[in-house]
Amino acid sequence: MEQHSTSEIESLQPSASASSSSSPSPSLENLMKLLRGKTDSQRLAGLLLVTKLCDKDNQHTILNVYNTLGFHFPPPPLTHWYGERGGGGDDANREAYLRLSVTVLAAFARVPQIAATGEMLSKVPLILEVLSMESGSSISEECYEFLFLVTTAHDVGVITLYEAGGINVLASQMPTLSYGSNAMDLAMKLVQLIISKLPAEKVYVSHTSELSKMVAAIAKPFALLHNALKFEALHLLSTILSSNYSGALSAVLQSMTCNDWSTSIRVGIMDVLQNRVAPADKLQALVLAECVISIVGEEWLIGPTTLPDARSSFPADRCILLVLETSRVEIAVVLNELAYLKYETSKNSSPSPETFPTKLRNLGVAFSLVERIIKLISKFGENEESNSISTISESTSKKVIDGLNETIGVVLDYLQDAKDHGERKGDDLLACVRIVGSYLAEAPCACREKVKELLSYMLSVEGEDESRFDISHDTVFAPMLCQITMENDGCKTFAATGAFGAVVGCLISLIHSSSSRTEDGSTIFLACDTILNCLLKREQVHFSLDNPSTIKLLQALARWTEGASDPSVIMMASSICSLILDSTSEEALLRHPDFNTDNLIALSLLMKRSLVSSGQDLMSDDTNLEADLYQIVSSGYSSWADRFPHIKEVVER
Repeated sequence: MEQHSTSEIESLQPSASASSSSSPSPSLENLMKLLRGKTDSQRLAGLLLVTKLCDKDNQHTILNVYNTLGFHFPPPPLTHWYGERGGGGDDANREAYLRLSVTVLAAFARVPQIAATGEMLSKVPLILEVLSMESGSSISEECYEFLFLVTTAHDVGVITLYEAGGINVLASQMPTLSYGSNAMDLAMKLVQLIISKLPAEKVYVSHTSELSKMVAAIAKPFALLHNALKFEALHLLSTILSSNYSGALSAVLQSMTCNDWSTSIRVGIMDVLQNRVAPADKLQALVLAECVISIVGEEWLIGPTTLPDARSSFPADRCILLVLETSRVEIAVVLNELAYLKYETSKNSSPSPETFPTKLRNLGVAFSLVERIIKLISKFGENEESNSISTISESTSKKVIDGLNETIGVVLDYLQDAKDHGERKGDDLLACVRIVGSYLAEAPCACREKVKELLSYMLSVEGEDESRFDISHDTVFAPMLCQITMENDGCKTFAATGAFGAVVGCLISLIHSSSSRTEDGSTIFLACDTILNCLLKREQVHFSLDNPSTIKLLQALARWTEGASDPSVIMMASSICSLILDSTSEEALLRHPDFNTDNLIALSLLMKRSLVSSGQDLMSDDTNLEADLYQIVSSGYSSWADRFPHIKEVVER
């Protein structure tokens, strides 16, 4: 490197006496000569003096320097040198020149007037190139600072950043940043700008891989930090993962072989939920938890809680308890606020239009997490050898179940209050009915008396768009309804609410779709059991079978058994048909416009299969599980056979 003369430097330095008074600046004319010098030493000397002039606290001086240098800074050698890095003996000069140039540009960007100029915006691609080549270097922070200040100073700043490859650079560089650094903070702010300012479909569809790397990088400071940056990470992760366009991103995250990102988020969420933080931050933690569960499954609630750089760890079952407890508190608070808004607030002090929808969204998040926990607990019961079982104690299971029971009780109280006020329509009510149904699907006997009292009301609830809780679509009530109809009082309530027709409709719908949805099998049998319970108690509860849906049910049951080899399917279908036929006649059926001879033939073949084949099987096996159903069929046949000559002829042929 050529040595510059002492006189070159001294000519730009203020004298000692001047420094003590007015601190004059070096000659800008001489500075420009150095920056445009022919030698490396001259240009480096000029840059060094520019950095000394650009004091952070003296924006006036920085503005003067910029006005002098203007668009001509940095000098052309920056781009030229940068493209030739790594191949010669001038690397030291290049590195020094690069650092000084970026430092000066960052200083310029700190002055809002300068940051807002087109000249500075035009430097964004260059800084991104520097950043992509200088991973982990000392100038990274100043690069991020420049990008953030210039991007936010322009209406088209984010577009420029994006079109210059900003997302790709951020995705590749963020994993290398120290999780507590100012550079990470600025990088996260840039990500937030991109997500909030650009069309979601452009970012999420075109950059799923890059976003997945960003999520993994942001998860680390969220887990390990205990300052404001932790909450910035929380809100950014929630924003990214809760987007309506995040489906492809979720698929990429789900396919990752390393799940450190989900473990980091779990640790961060536990930190937030167990400490005294603002309610809004706890709600964001619940939103983030729901997003992660939707990607990796309910088992995420019970998993590793130790990270290499963490100062502490938690028991594996701490997460599920914290999420449940926080969700329960949120549900209780929101339902109490909704009740107050609906029944106590006077018309003169009505809340803002956004108040109710916001509270409904918050309630939806908490309800969703409770449903996830219900599903997880039910998995424990179904599979005692689950890997997650070993990480949850009996005492924790009891705490979870007790908490769920208490929360469902709170929800039922809210529904009772709504019933007392004559309210039957509202998305809040529909959501409450569905969460009750979800829990009763796994614990049919829970809160039994309250449920029986409110069953008629719950089945009548409508949403704001006039959608009702329809058993034919929402099958979560099936186990509970089956339990209720085992008793006469339950059957009376069931019949009085019109639930019988709804369950019949549900069963018909499930049978029609069961060929492509094998998971509906258990629900089909629950619906059959429920209908069977009611038919067996029909005389005691005094309800008629005039419902037109019974004709469709006969047709559906005959269709269900076509080609079936499972004796339980044949006997269940034929026992229900036998009980229905006992209330009518062949002549009456054939008069019905929707019933024809083909339907009668199908019923005849079904009854023959059940009476002949099953009767022979039962004689050879007294412990056959279908014995009770066979008794219902044979007893019914003896009662109604003479009224159905065609069926009798086929059976006895």
